[in-house]
Amino acid sequence: MKEWFGEKILGLPQLASSNGRGVDDLIIYVHWLMLALFIGWLIYFLYAIRRFRSSRHPKADYHGVRSHASNYLEVGVALVEAVLLIFVAVPIWAKAVNKLPSASESTVVQVVAQQFAWNVRYAGPDGVFGKQDMKFVKPDNVFGVDPSDPNGKDDIQLLNEIHVPVNKPVIIYLSSKDVIHSLKSSPCASVRTRFPACACRSGSRPPRSAATRSTAPSFAATAIPPCPAVFSPSKARRISTNG
Repeated sequence: MKEWFGEKILGLPQLASSNGRGVDDLIIYVHWLMLALFIGWLIYFLYAIRRFRSSRHPKADYHGVRSHASNYLEVGVALVEAVLLIFVAVPIWAKAVNKLPSASESTVVQVVAQQFAWNVRYAGPDGVFGKQDMKFVKPDNVFGVDPSDPNGKDDIQLLNEIHVPVNKPVIIYLSSKDVIHSLKSSPCASVRTRFPACACRSGSRPPRSAATRSTAPSFAATAIPPCPAVFSPSKARRISTNG
């Protein structure tokens, strides 16, 4: 039922990350609540039109409705919202920011955002990133890799594409070079926003291998040091991310 409602009614994308299920469930629960409120208030509106029509009450009643049913309904709605926040939304966020996989068990990717482009960097076959320093940052060295460090010689750099393996956690260190950028992958239910000179980390486990193609709009950013974002692809899928 949830999957059908999410895909057919809300148009949610097919998940490519195992940790996206909770996010989709929260979106579905919130829409169910909004749908119930919409139908409930519509019924009450029609009831009020009929119940307080002028032909039935030619003279105004200055005391109005004496029942407290509406107050009870408002309290009930607030309780449902509190349950969604405390028992669904907060645990999802806590899991996303606190329970990150170790770098040794994950695919680690560095992403530096800039206007109209996403710069992506992987460690080479040795699994070690080359040293970075702001003084080395140039148009042809966006990551500020130390040219004298042998560990950086085999690092792999891509533009606007992120490729990750199946069933292995992915940690993305995101930074901004110029303005505010948001790295978003809807199928992985992952969004991270970076400000210039700020860094962050996030992560997840994609149940399918995923190639992420990023398109940067007029507002995007990157900086060193980076920040991590984690996700885990569970299925092979091409993912379009918009910044």
